[in-house]
Amino acid sequence: MNLLLLDSQEVEADGSVALSDSRAVHLRDVLRVRAGSVIRAGLIDGPRGHAEVAEIRALEIRLRCIFDEPPSPRPTVNLLLAMPRPKVLKRLWGPLAAAGVDRVFIVNAERVERMYFDSDALTPALIRARLIEGLSQAMDTHLPRVEVRRRLRPFLEDEFDGLARGAHRFLAQPGDGRRIADLLRPGERVWLAVGPEGGWTPYERELCRARGFVEISMGPRVWRSDAACLALIALAHDALRQSPRAAGAE
Repeated sequence: MNLLLLDSQEVEADGSVALSDSRAVHLRDVLRVRAGSVIRAGLIDGPRGHAEVAEIRALEIRLRCIFDEPPSPRPTVNLLLAMPRPKVLKRLWGPLAAAGVDRVFIVNAERVERMYFDSDALTPALIRARLIEGLSQAMDTHLPRVEVRRRLRPFLEDEFDGLARGAHRFLAQPGDGRRIADLLRPGERVWLAVGPEGGWTPYERELCRARGFVEISMGPRVWRSDAACLALIALAHDALRQSPRAAGAE
């Protein structure tokens, strides 16, 4: 736990918090805090700061919090992900939050098993818990916004332009596509579309191209969808950072 994340409703007006859940167990048994220990803390979708351990009881830890640091900027990277296998998606929620995404849309695709959408991998409580774990790891407070769309074409044709106006749109596809690092500049917004294990079908690729997606590639190797997501997000964030040379040239 690199950052203790708290919901604003847990914090009293004077900054005090009483924890008796798994976070309290982690503080006591893993971090081995004592009265007077100070740990980094933050409010979900809010500022960061620190918390001092005021009291440790058998089943409860009381903290005094001060949130005096602004949150980091919201990520400008967004993800459109064809529904993976449920056990893969469960593992992926935390790393996605840690990697840094603003919005995630889970969509259907021709090579996605329809039964996947009935799994508990899409349960809001599970998603929120896993995302918070990832944010805690990355020391961020911005909770990614997650939505599910079971029909790809209506989503792209009726909703997507409004969501992605002014943003770059990239469709991941193995092969000789362009490199994302060659197409981005610092400060821009990005939407990444990552297909299922079997890849996007020719029809789906054409559907995405009609909405302004540019095909990109990480080379000829075929990646697992979860690994491809994280690699592409990392590449996008790296491309969006302003290099020292570019900064000095302005």
